[in-house]
Amino acid sequence: MGMKWRHWAWPAAPLALVLLAATGCTGTSDAGAKPSASPSMSGSRAAVARICDKPSGGPTKAPKGAVTVDPKKVNDLAAKTKSHPAGTTFWLRPGKHRLKAARYAQVIPKKGDIYIGAPGAVLDGRKVNQYAFGGQASDVEIRHLTVERFVPPQNEGVVNHGSADRWIIENSTIQRNKGAAMMTGAHQRIRANCLRDNGQYGVNGYKDGDTARGLVVEGNEVVGNNTDDWEKKQPGCGCTGGMKFWAVDGADIRGNWIHDNRGAGLWADNNNNDFLIENNLIEANDGAALMYETSYNAIVRNNTMRNNNWVGSRRSAERGDSFPYGTIYVSEAGGEPRVKARTDKLDIYRNLLENNWNGITLWENSNRYCNSPANTSTGECTLLVKDLKKCARPGIAKPPLYDDCRWKTQRVDIHDNRFVLDKSVVKCTEKCDRMGVLSLYGTYPDWSPYKGTKVGKAIALKQHNRWRDNVYRGSWKFVVEDQSKVVDREDWQDAPYKQDAGSTFGRKAGG
Repeated sequence: MGMKWRHWAWPAAPLALVLLAATGCTGTSDAGAKPSASPSMSGSRAAVARICDKPSGGPTKAPKGAVTVDPKKVNDLAAKTKSHPAGTTFWLRPGKHRLKAARYAQVIPKKGDIYIGAPGAVLDGRKVNQYAFGGQASDVEIRHLTVERFVPPQNEGVVNHGSADRWIIENSTIQRNKGAAMMTGAHQRIRANCLRDNGQYGVNGYKDGDTARGLVVEGNEVVGNNTDDWEKKQPGCGCTGGMKFWAVDGADIRGNWIHDNRGAGLWADNNNNDFLIENNLIEANDGAALMYETSYNAIVRNNTMRNNNWVGSRRSAERGDSFPYGTIYVSEAGGEPRVKARTDKLDIYRNLLENNWNGITLWENSNRYCNSPANTSTGECTLLVKDLKKCARPGIAKPPLYDDCRWKTQRVDIHDNRFVLDKSVVKCTEKCDRMGVLSLYGTYPDWSPYKGTKVGKAIALKQHNRWRDNVYRGSWKFVVEDQSKVVDREDWQDAPYKQDAGSTFGRKAGG
C-alpha cells in the first residue's frame, strides 16, 4: 500500500547540505528567528491562495440525487459507499464523521464517486485510522470536506492513498494528519485546498511504476507541514517539506501560497520532467523555496520567493560551512532535448527573490551517477539509460555513456529575475548573499571517469548554464567551480565565466 519506499536522499553535497532544506534544524532558537510570512505585502499572489482562514463554502443542503451521510452513525460514509453503485454523489452533513475504530478502516470509493461536505463536515480519523480514502478507483471527486487526525506511516498519504488516477480534490482542508495529506495518481487535480500542519508533506506526488503524469496543483495554501520533523528523526532522508514530487511527467503548479513549512517549500526529486511552476508565492519556509533535483526540463516563472532558507542555512554558516545554499537549488537537473517536454531547458525567469538566504545555486555532485555508490537514489538511473548496469567501466568512460549515465545540471537559463537582499532588514552574515554554479571535487569510486575538477569545469563553463538580464539590489558574490572559489561581480561577468550579460547591479536593496 502507498508509496514503494526507496532510499531517496539528499544530493551528496557536504553533509551540512542535508540540513539545509530540512529543518535539520528544529525551530529557530540559536540560529536566529526566520522572517515570517507576510501575505499583506505580497499582493494578489497571496490573495489567490489565502484558503485556510476561509469557511468551506459547501452546500447547506444535499445536491439533487445525492446520498446523505449522517455523522451520528459511525462508519456511515464507508458503509454507504460500499452499498451504492459507482458514480454516486455523497453529501456529508455538518459534524464529525467517523470510521470504524480500526487501523485500516477507510473509505474505498467506486469509479466516479463524488464526496461533498456541508459547512462544518469533518472526517475525523481520531488518531486511529491510517487512511481516509483509498483504493484504485479512478475519477473520484472530493470537495468542501475537512479531513483530519489520520495516522498513515511515513511516506504514505491520507487522501487517495492508492494513487488512483484522475482524482479531483478541491476546496477541502486536509490537516493535522501524520504522513502526507495526499498521494497523487495520473492527471490528478488539486485546487483551492488548505493543506496544513501535516506530519510530513502537504502533497506526496508519487505513483507506483513512476506513472504519475499530468498533475495540476493550483491555488492551494500549503502551510506548516513536516510537523514531525523527519530530518531530525532520519538525518539525510530527504523526506520533508510542503510538497514533494517523484518521477512525475508533467505538472502545472501555479497560484499556490506555500509558506512556513519545516523544510523546502516545493521539491521535485528524481526523474521528474516537464514542470511549469508559475505565479506562486513561496515564503518563510525553513529550507529552500524550490529544489529541482535529478530532474529535467522545467519552466519557473513569475513567482515571488521571500524570506526562505534561513533556519538550517544560518546555523550551518555559523558553524563555518561555506556551501552556498540556494533558495532555488538545482541539483543534477536541467534541460535535456531528448526528453519530451514543453521546453528543452530549465528556464527560470521573471521571478522576484527577496530577502532569502542566497539566490540560485546550480550544483552537481561529481560522484553521483548511475551505478555509483554515491547515487542516493538507490537503483535508479537517468531517463536516458534504462539499464544502470551499463554505467560501468570501460563503457562509462566514453560517449554516449559518459554523458548519459549522470544527471547533469545543464541548459539552465536564468534571466529577467529580480534579486533583492537588504541586510539591514534580515541581519545576515556575509554568507547569505551568493549565487553559485559549482560541483564537488570528484574522488570515487576508483573506476569513476569524473574525478578531479572535470565536472566543476563543465558545469561552470561548458554545460550552457547562463545568468543574463537580471536585476540585483544589495551586495552579491558568486561561487564558481567549487565552494572555495568566490568571485566578485567583475570576475563573474568577465572571462572565462561571462555571466550576467545585460544585468544591472545596485548596492541599495530598495533601488
